[in-house]
Amino acid sequence: MEKEKDLQKEFDAKIDAETKIEPRDWMPDAYRKNLIRQISQHAHSEVVGMLPEANWITRAPSLRRKVALLAKVQDEAGHGLYLYSATETLGAKREDTVDDLHRGKAKYSNIFNYPTVTWADIGAIGWLVDGAAIQNQVMLTRTSYGPYSRAMVRICKEESFHQRQGYEIMLTLANGTEAQKEMAQDALNRWWWPSLMMFGPSDKDSPHSQQSMAWKIKRQSNDELRQEFIDKTVPQAEYLGLTIPDPDLKWNEERESYDFGPINWDEFFNVIKGNGPMNKERLKARKDAKDNGAWVREAANAYAKKKRKREAGKQSAA
Repeated sequence: MEKEKDLQKEFDAKIDAETKIEPRDWMPDAYRKNLIRQISQHAHSEVVGMLPEANWITRAPSLRRKVALLAKVQDEAGHGLYLYSATETLGAKREDTVDDLHRGKAKYSNIFNYPTVTWADIGAIGWLVDGAAIQNQVMLTRTSYGPYSRAMVRICKEESFHQRQGYEIMLTLANGTEAQKEMAQDALNRWWWPSLMMFGPSDKDSPHSQQSMAWKIKRQSNDELRQEFIDKTVPQAEYLGLTIPDPDLKWNEERESYDFGPINWDEFFNVIKGNGPMNKERLKARKDAKDNGAWVREAANAYAKKKRKREAGKQSAA
């Protein structure tokens, strides 16, 4: 017991001194479990997030758009890989985290349970969804757990590219025909509120937020991040000539920030519980991908096993 107290003191001192916690360092079980939950859910979000955009790869309006969208979807797969690997440094098995997703035990971001019904949705996702992701994830480059922090540096650089790509699509549509501008406005109308929900509920209603901030896993509250996102995004919408779908949105001179209307948290929690427009389709797609790829994993494992056996034989002979 005394030794554990000393280890806790050493851990707390590292957190206070902004020293990264590394995989071989002692850490409280609650800290480890919190990280596994957060990082694995982040990984799930990256992988599931490929699906709404992949829906438009074959229907992109030009070869240039197709190539850019393919590159973006490939990036998201890479992000999932980095993050699943980070959970493994905490002692979690990747297979278990994926199974938790498929059983509905683990969650992923609410935003990916909405359909992409027009090409403008791809622009809105890049601009708003990736913009919100960057707002949330830049602080994670300074998170207290080393492998997570280092993975986020590259992820944020690539997400920044994705955000610019989406905004450029919206800019093109907003300056196109009347029908194209209407398509862009319609996409903004549908994606605005779900994007604000991405930051999670107010901190008083979030079961993990305060403890995550105490451990310096998070650096800013959900409400702070959401407000910063709104303040950055409203001028961008004005430049596009599009209207934010919030009649209560107005500039507050005293706060030097935007006031905004109430968020429909009932919708958020309903989607999180599995009742969103695309929840069932998203999970089915991930389960099918795992089942259909079983033979690849079996072949890779068999090859690796054979290679290890061959190398062991060479060492014995030597």
